[in-house]
Amino acid sequence: MENIMITGGAGFIASHLGARLLSEGNRVVAVDNFTLGSCEHVQKNLQNPNFMLIEQDASDVDALERIIKAEKIDRIYHLAANSDIQKSAKDPGIDHVNTFETTYAVLEAMRRTGVKKLFFSSTSAVYGEKPDEQLKETTGGLAPISYYGGAKLASEAFISSYSYMNNFEVLIFRFPNVIGPNLTHGVIFDFIRKLKKNPHELEILGDGTQCKPYLYVLDLVEAIDEFSHKERKGVEIFNIGVEDATTVKEIADMVCERMGLTGVEYKFTGGNVGWKGDVPRFQYDLSKIHATGWRPAHSSNSSVKATLDSVNLEEI
Repeated sequence: MENIMITGGAGFIASHLGARLLSEGNRVVAVDNFTLGSCEHVQKNLQNPNFMLIEQDASDVDALERIIKAEKIDRIYHLAANSDIQKSAKDPGIDHVNTFETTYAVLEAMRRTGVKKLFFSSTSAVYGEKPDEQLKETTGGLAPISYYGGAKLASEAFISSYSYMNNFEVLIFRFPNVIGPNLTHGVIFDFIRKLKKNPHELEILGDGTQCKPYLYVLDLVEAIDEFSHKERKGVEIFNIGVEDATTVKEIADMVCERMGLTGVEYKFTGGNVGWKGDVPRFQYDLSKIHATGWRPAHSSNSSVKATLDSVNLEEI
């Protein structure tokens, strides 16, 4: 059994990760400021005596240090970040504080307390816009085009330096689009909300050809758990995802089907991007993670369908 801290622990991905770690007999301390996280996400976890939920901003170094010492933390999963890229496009400070400063705070708290083991959730956004390139972990010329991607790349740089200076053992996964139960925002929810207001017409940002790989959250969590417990020195980075991808128009079709709507007229805003800072399409080279034997159980399209199956339309 380990004492584990998860930052952003009441969030979409972290709530599933916490449940998995608890099922293995670990003690989990979830830290969340509830900007995006919710107590509803961790209701089942709260029933487990080995789970603790602390309302705390993860950008506060001193607070994290106190929690690590008090709870005798052995390992940290750092998932606290702003995941609403459209929101931070209007206010860059959101990503500076919630994505970058939280990373600095975790690293500094680790340095002060002697914790060595870290998992960090990075993103495809660190690569920037490279639509015609298979993105490898070694791809150079990283040039993020969103504040979110910039904050994540800056976080990776600080992780590299802190790891070298303090002998940390760090696993970094660069996530694609992650979806599944407890998802709270994104294109699927945007479409559902629009169609509930007007079931005859759907505005689609861009031209609908934007195409991205969607990874099912339970497949991701399984990989995080499996890979984070392997021995390593320094920092190890993996792209993680699926080999296929799904267009925005395909998502619109699946949402309409889930809602039982036919004959919906699609209104495209034009252009090949949904908003400034959006990468319209990308594809990972997954050879590194596939060489370990790992494969997701869901394809991109089946991830979208499974997510839609989990949605309570009445609550959106």
